[in-house]
Amino acid sequence: MAVGAHVRFRGSRWQVVALAGQSFHLIGEGGDGGDGGDEVVLAGYLFADPGFAVLGADAAPAQAVPRWGLFETAPTAARHRAVAWLGHIREVECGLPEGPGSIGAVREQYDPDRWTLAQREHAKAAELTALGFGKVSRTTVQRMRLAYRKQGLWGLVDHRTTRTPSPAGRTDERVAAAVKDVLRSRRGRSKGTISALMPLVAQVLKDRHDAVAMPAPATFYRLVHQLAHPSDHPARHISSPPITEDGRRHTPTIALRPGEQMQIDTTRLDVLAMFDDGTTGRPELTIAVDVATRAIPAAVLTPGTAQAVDAALLLAEMAVPHPARPTWPDALRFAHTQLPAHQRLLTLDERLAGAAARPVVIPETVVVDRGKIYLSTAFTAACQTLGISVQPAPPHAPTAKGIVERTFGSINTLFCQHLPGYTGSDVTRCGRDIEQDACHTVPALQDLLDEWLVHWHMRPHEGLRHPVLPRAALTPNQMWAALVCVAGHVPVPLTGHDYLELLPLRWQAVTERGIRIHHRTYDHDLLAPHRGQPSPVAARGGKWEVHINPHDLRQIWIRLPDGQLAEIPWIHRDHTHHPFNEHTWNHVRTTITHYTGRDSDSREADLADALDQLMRRARNQTATAQEQRLLTRATTAPVPVPTQPGERDQLEQDLGTHRAGRPAQDDSLDDFDDTPDEDTINDDSPTGPATHTGYGLYDAAAEALTW
Repeated sequence: MAVGAHVRFRGSRWQVVALAGQSFHLIGEGGDGGDGGDEVVLAGYLFADPGFAVLGADAAPAQAVPRWGLFETAPTAARHRAVAWLGHIREVECGLPEGPGSIGAVREQYDPDRWTLAQREHAKAAELTALGFGKVSRTTVQRMRLAYRKQGLWGLVDHRTTRTPSPAGRTDERVAAAVKDVLRSRRGRSKGTISALMPLVAQVLKDRHDAVAMPAPATFYRLVHQLAHPSDHPARHISSPPITEDGRRHTPTIALRPGEQMQIDTTRLDVLAMFDDGTTGRPELTIAVDVATRAIPAAVLTPGTAQAVDAALLLAEMAVPHPARPTWPDALRFAHTQLPAHQRLLTLDERLAGAAARPVVIPETVVVDRGKIYLSTAFTAACQTLGISVQPAPPHAPTAKGIVERTFGSINTLFCQHLPGYTGSDVTRCGRDIEQDACHTVPALQDLLDEWLVHWHMRPHEGLRHPVLPRAALTPNQMWAALVCVAGHVPVPLTGHDYLELLPLRWQAVTERGIRIHHRTYDHDLLAPHRGQPSPVAARGGKWEVHINPHDLRQIWIRLPDGQLAEIPWIHRDHTHHPFNEHTWNHVRTTITHYTGRDSDSREADLADALDQLMRRARNQTATAQEQRLLTRATTAPVPVPTQPGERDQLEQDLGTHRAGRPAQDDSLDDFDDTPDEDTINDDSPTGPATHTGYGLYDAAAEALTW
């Protein structure tokens, strides 16, 4: 700013005609809406105008703020030379080496009142040449002065010493471009070695440039190390946090209130458990982790593969207080905790008085992977019922659920390794005969896990910090108490009917015999006025809304016209005193179908008896290996082994059938044994009746005994 400068102020053009301290005397030029008047404006008010600007080529650029960070990265010699240039540039501009307003005498050849700027630049060039700066011309002094006006001290540094070397070095740019293109084309594929890239790069160079030769192997390896992105490098592990293909690093998930974001996942625990059939296996654990508090509001163990109904009921479990076991000490109960807000919460939700010292978190958004159980209709419908938003994790992004994945590692380290039957994290850490150490059932492990989770919420977590106490690691309970005071707590009074609403549903017709589902008949006197009648829901073709528990098919629930769900039992529920699933039912139905040809009612009664007998054998640990695998894992049962004609007649008699007018001796399968009688087998006779030995597949375990 100087007298005669043209500025833009309040949308009009003005000219500075006088300066008096901090006041500017402006004359309007009449253009762009100006009225041609004059005005005196304070400097602060003038510069604060949003449209203020200095117009014209006469306006000198403002000096930049010194870039001390970059200046420190320059070599020592370059920094000393720049500081030496600084005093000379200031002397050329104002006559004093220390700048305007400094103390000292102005040398005659640099007096601004006697000599022009060009003359002072000529004098400085001659002086610097005499001082040993090399052959310095007036153009060099002018260039350095303009660089100082634009970039400050950083502009006086010799940038040849700070120049970043090229990643390719002296290698031909065409070779470097070919290497980059090959690395880019290999994205998304399995990684090999660097040597495998050499023929690909050679082919690219041959197609594009016939005269360009491949570099030496050592040069090629060095070139790949310099040019490859961390996610594209064949022989380099992904750094932590991972870097995506487009160069974006993993952004940590941040939540500011309980339930704002919750991550749900399922994995197998590193511990063996005793299943109901006597076999051992690793149960599956499904947990939900709150991002804001690192709390685990719900955790469910299942002996087999988790289903959509397990994930749906997990949502309901985390929204209600978890009841404390009677055998637990008082220190694990919510009423005996020392949380700042526990007294206030007890007045809001009376259920907390008998609950465990675990947070109650109602999720707003759940982050899940793209597994079938989390994308199923049952799970999404349960989330919609509870007002929860479902956010599937993006594909090929393992860090999207990094918190719940890390929590699984903590559970295996802090909980599972102290249990008998611990398998270790991999095969190199697995002990011998760990099946002999397994002694806990899945329900027993669930009880131990529930008690351990209370201790987990009282354990300091390094990822939980409060702004008031940034150096202290808080526990999940403390973080929940701190955030719930800000976000609030809303009790969710879920009842037994609410849990029924979360069960998977299907639409079935009510016939004269009741409701038929997979060759099972469900009937009750409540269905009497609705037999053969269409449901009030016209969009479903007259079918009725039915809810099913996949883990217990002994009853279903139907929605009657009054809007309530009514329980309808299986007509043979009294024959089976333990729950069964669809896979067990299909196995029994497939097996019995080969042995009976009577009507469907009698066949269903036979199926119920056979199912009860199967459950009895499982409890008595006398089930066959095939039945053990069936009850342990939820897979489709294979086709049963065919029998001889004589065996079929005996089996039909034991099943309670009436063949050739002979009544069965017993309608129960309690004493039924599917193994041949020892008295009927002649071990010495090669022509005696032989027992079935399976399909003749190679038995690796039996073959290993002969080594």
